[in-house]
Order: sequence, then structure tokens, then C-alpha cells
Amino acid sequence: MRTLNVALGARAYPIHIGGGLLQQPELITRHLRTPRVAIVSNTVVAPLYLNSLVGGLEKVGVGMTPPIVVPDGEAHKTAATLDIIYGHLLAQRCDRSTTVIALGGGVIGDLAGFAAATYQRGVPFIQIPTTLLSQVDSSVGGKTGINHPLGKNMIGAFWQPQLVLADTDTLNTLPDRELSAGLAEVIKYGLIRDLPFLEWLEANLDRLLARDTEALTWAIERSCANKAEVVADDELETAKEGGRALLNLGHTFGHAIETGVGYGEWLHGEAVAAGMVMAAELSRRLGWLSGADFERTVALLERAGLPVESPALGVDRYLDLMSHDKKVIAGRLRLVLLKGLGEAVTFSDAPSGDVRGAIEACCVT
Repeated sequence: MRTLNVALGARAYPIHIGGGLLQQPELITRHLRTPRVAIVSNTVVAPLYLNSLVGGLEKVGVGMTPPIVVPDGEAHKTAATLDIIYGHLLAQRCDRSTTVIALGGGVIGDLAGFAAATYQRGVPFIQIPTTLLSQVDSSVGGKTGINHPLGKNMIGAFWQPQLVLADTDTLNTLPDRELSAGLAEVIKYGLIRDLPFLEWLEANLDRLLARDTEALTWAIERSCANKAEVVADDELETAKEGGRALLNLGHTFGHAIETGVGYGEWLHGEAVAAGMVMAAELSRRLGWLSGADFERTVALLERAGLPVESPALGVDRYLDLMSHDKKVIAGRLRLVLLKGLGEAVTFSDAPSGDVRGAIEACCVT
């Protein structure tokens, strides 16, 4: 097991990474205020891993409510599903010392985390991410929330977990498409701030696609270390320049794709990959990214099995959807772009013609 720490003072917490961690309940119990938990999972993950988690906790004397199992998928990251979780917590008379445990991918983490942040104005929360994307990104940093028909993740709260437990054995049951989607976020860290990691990914991508345990563990650790550093410096994404916003490379374009085609049609990592190509194309048009580095970026994403062309929603539709982005400040769209490989910046002054051209150039014709 490898352990990282997210340095947030009184809200600091560990990230444990390794195989067989679901069989080590003591990693969880040391973070419980009282020995009672409410586990939130979905209809895909629960049959695979819920019994193992419940059995381990029962052996060490942890009580729990009946598990909360909700439908799987981005289409269910809604207020209606959130209300199911609230109703369960209320019916089971969960108090402010009951710990909510999220067992699943990013959707479950976001839903359960938002429920924990808002139930009785905040209860403890533990993340047990079971997808590559959630292990390297969404489980770390405290962003929680739900989708709205007008925009993705527009309703939510910052609520840091007590613990992130990333059991790499859960990746053995992950579909290939989900594995590729997670690699989009892994590649993102190399593109925005870690050129040596990007070069390592280029050399070792085949090992990751083959689910080599050593390679996956290293990629997860390096990704989490990058995110932990950024979050520690700018927890609430308030920096005027750079800061935590840099973690959103490709996300403004990608969220527009997810909303525009309908939640769940594209996986989040797939939309982010196509969005990063748009961001790289705009960076190239601004004279920041060379043509060779643009092609290098596209080639790596393609090798990872990710889409590099975006759906033809129409440029005006993209711009309308992007106008709802959380990085819009005083009506100005702030984009995350690349000054070079391994060097991202936030930028609010991209000429509209270049933005429109980049979108059009990257869409399926």
C-alpha cells in the first residue's frame, strides 16, 4: 500500500492506494467518529464489492444502515437520486456522527459526497472509488454535486472526505471503455503540469491498457500526488490565475459535450479527452503550442482509446453551453489552455474567432 496526504490543515486526509484494501477494514475504522456508517453504491458496483466491504466492517464491530443502492450512470446524478439518499438517512435516523461511505465511481462519489455535505449541515464522508477516473481525480479534492439539465456539476459543495481508499483490485472488473475514460484524466496531469509524467505515459501506455498492476499503481499515485498539491494550494478554486482551475483542462468543452448530447451518452473521460483536443487546438491557434506538440497530444489520446473528435452540436450551441461554465466570471469565459506540454494557464482573452475556429476544426464533419 502507498499513502499520500492531502495537506489541508485540520481537514487533511490520507489517500491509500493498493490491492486488497477492501479486506482491511481497520483502514476505515480509524476514521470513524462512531461505529456506524451508511454505504452508498450503485446497481453495477454493489453486486461486485458491497458484500466484501460490509463483511469486513461487521467483523470489526461497525454497525450500518441497510445499503443505499441507486441506479448506475451519469443520467442519475440528479436531485431525485439525491433525495433517495436523504430519505434513507432520515428514515434510518442517521445523526451527525454517522459516516457516509461512497462505494463506486465518480457519480456515486459526487452524489454521496453532496448528501454528506448537506445532510444535517454536514456529516463525515469516506471515498472508496472503484473506477480509474474516480481513483485519480473525482475522489480527491472535495468537489461534490449533481447535474442540472442546463449544466453539469452546477449544483454542489466543497466537502472533503476523511479518507480515500483506492483499491486497485477493483480495476480488474472495469470495462475497457471505462479504463480508457480514466486514462483521459491521467493524461491531463501530464499535460497541465508534469511533463516527465507525460513522457512516462507515452512510454508505458501499453502497460496501462494491459492493466499491469505496477504501472497502474504508479499512475494513480502520480496523478493523486499532482492533484493533492494543487488542491492544497487552492482548495476552493479561488485563485485569480492558475490554481485549481488548471485541473479543468478540457472540461469546459467536455461538459458542453456531455450536456449537449445528453448525460451518459459520452463518459466523462471521453468528453474531457475531446475537450482537451479542442483546448490544444485553440492553444495552437494562439501560437503557444507547436503543431508537433498538438499532434503528440492527439496521438497519445488516440492510443488510449479515447475520442479526439467532438460531436457536431454546432458552434453556437457549444458557446451557449460553455457560457454556463463555473469558470465564467463577470460574463467572461475563462479557459484552461496550454502554453506548452506540461504548462497550463487560465486565459480569458482568446479572440472569439479563434475559439469558434478551434471548436469547428475539432468537430465531426
